[in-house]
Amino acid sequence: MTSRDQHYDVVIIGGGAAGLSGAVALARSRRSVLVVDAGQPRNARADGVHNYLGREGTPPGELLALGRAELAGYGGEVVSGVVTAARREDDGTFRVTLADGREVSARRLLVATGLVDELPDLPGVAERWGRDVLHCPYCHGWEVRDRAIGILATGPMSVHQALLFRQLSDDVTFFRHTGPELADEEADQLAALGIRTVDGEVAGLEVTDDRLTGVRLVAGEVVLRAAVVVAPRFTANADVLASLGLEATEQETRGHVVGSAVTADPTGATAVPGVWVAGNVSDMSAQVVVSAAAGMRAGAMINADLVMEDARNAVAAQRGVAA
Repeated sequence: MTSRDQHYDVVIIGGGAAGLSGAVALARSRRSVLVVDAGQPRNARADGVHNYLGREGTPPGELLALGRAELAGYGGEVVSGVVTAARREDDGTFRVTLADGREVSARRLLVATGLVDELPDLPGVAERWGRDVLHCPYCHGWEVRDRAIGILATGPMSVHQALLFRQLSDDVTFFRHTGPELADEEADQLAALGIRTVDGEVAGLEVTDDRLTGVRLVAGEVVLRAAVVVAPRFTANADVLASLGLEATEQETRGHVVGSAVTADPTGATAVPGVWVAGNVSDMSAQVVVSAAAGMRAGAMINADLVMEDARNAVAAQRGVAA
């Protein structure tokens, strides 16, 4: 890709499960597709992808390599790069600008840029993230079954997390930390399920020989734990969409902001004609298989939209009038 005159039916920004699935669907419909991938997958530190039928436990990098190979087999292209802006031209096409100055154009855009997990600012949390600091029981719960699990309360969903992980282990401790005051019913649920509640703020995590071994309180006590569950703030990677006039909106649970996402209809279509989204940029809770499904669906809808435009243009050409 060397000049600004390269034109595609669809440019896809983001080469994760959502972006690649959309690209494959489009390429199989004989659309010219370019995927621009920044190479920073959210799940890069995870050992494997789970709940993806037929791909259980596949390392994230391997899954993406397989997806790229499938796309190449249908004539789709992938380039490494960061998209800094996109704009809609007067003729309805889109001009996409990369950080290195390259530009391409497209009839439609699919944005699958994912989200950023904003973690609690405590020593050890970021370093252990995706290994023995976790957030989702469906992503990593089986891998920590029957181990000593700690729940770090920081928001309104912490009790729910404790209940979910209690399904996987009899040894769960709930650290009150900075979480909201427990309702009576919540306290009763924790007690009835044998989940110990620890008051006081957490100072950091204890690590020995590259293994998480405990949770250290500000008061000095260390509670032995082998895994810790946190609740990140899920912030959409929406800078490119902002350049098109689409802003991510804050998402709330029980009056607390838990993240942000870009609004779209069930097919992924946004308020800007010709722009679709898929995956975590528009769905904070989507796991890999859900993101892949959303990407495929968006790809199919984009192709259907292009088919109708092609038909209108063909009729107009036949009649000798402008479409």
